[in-house]
Amino acid sequence: MTSTSSAVNSIRIMALMLVVALVLLSVKFGAYFLTNSNAILTDALESIINFVTGGVALYSVFLAAKPKDKDHPYGHGKIEFISSGLEGTLITVAGIAIICKSVYNLLYPQPIQKMDVGILLTLVAGVVNYVAGKYLIRRGTQHHSLTIIANGKHLLSDAYSSLGLVIGLGCIYFTQILWMDSVVAVIFGSFITYTGYGIMRNSISGVMDEADHELMERIITVLNQRRRENWIDLHNMRVIKYGSQLHIDSHLTLPWYFNLVEAHKEVELLQEMITEEMGDVVELFVHLDPCLPPLSCRLCTKSDCHVREHEFVGRVEWSLANVGADKKHTL
Repeated sequence: MTSTSSAVNSIRIMALMLVVALVLLSVKFGAYFLTNSNAILTDALESIINFVTGGVALYSVFLAAKPKDKDHPYGHGKIEFISSGLEGTLITVAGIAIICKSVYNLLYPQPIQKMDVGILLTLVAGVVNYVAGKYLIRRGTQHHSLTIIANGKHLLSDAYSSLGLVIGLGCIYFTQILWMDSVVAVIFGSFITYTGYGIMRNSISGVMDEADHELMERIITVLNQRRRENWIDLHNMRVIKYGSQLHIDSHLTLPWYFNLVEAHKEVELLQEMITEEMGDVVELFVHLDPCLPPLSCRLCTKSDCHVREHEFVGRVEWSLANVGADKKHTL
């Protein structure tokens, strides 16, 4: 799949989710007005956040899909981190507001009615959010989109909240202990706040170019499995995210006697290997280093080297610990 078609698919996905969010918003507020339940109101308020952040996410995915230009040589992908951060902030604020209102209603209780209808509507909305959240996370992972993944996680947390809410509302319905409504709302308001904090944390990590160790491990594993004997050493590897785009820098050590054509062929093979694993969202920049006999000879597996100055001692397995270091490996 090309980066253009991937971007178009991402935009369509977020547009569809925006429509779903609007429908669920109507359902949840309908449930609240029917029941006057403070706990159901928490679910409805979060749906407002779902709709607002869905609109922001749709715009950010659209902007991130724009091609590179003179003013944005690395593209527009960083907007996804800002979108994700805004979403996390709004979710956190909504969670705190829910907690405050619930505490107020503990002190000043209000009557609740038609709980059976409210439970049914909340359950239906929760199921829809769960299916949509799983779908978004799967598609966001395929397209390497932080915005889509963040929205998927948000919908999953909303679905889990709805499930817990249904259980809590069921207890209230059968026991008629009305103050439990506000207690349930406080519990889920706290859960929503924690979810928002997690999304904000991931957004800040992206803006600060924090190392993604899981992603690095994935790339290094593939390179170890398909390593060529001409690749004597790999070090100083870094991965930077620009939304769905990945920018990878690394130093590759090749035999010192390779000409420019031979060296370029090895870089192309490295690019193809990473692209096969990660898709065409990768931009690779490789700095080539010549081997340094006899130190490099000790770890060089090249069988047909005619200028070897030291016998082969052992192969260095590339790992997260040594590939990121800015120095050639030695034995």
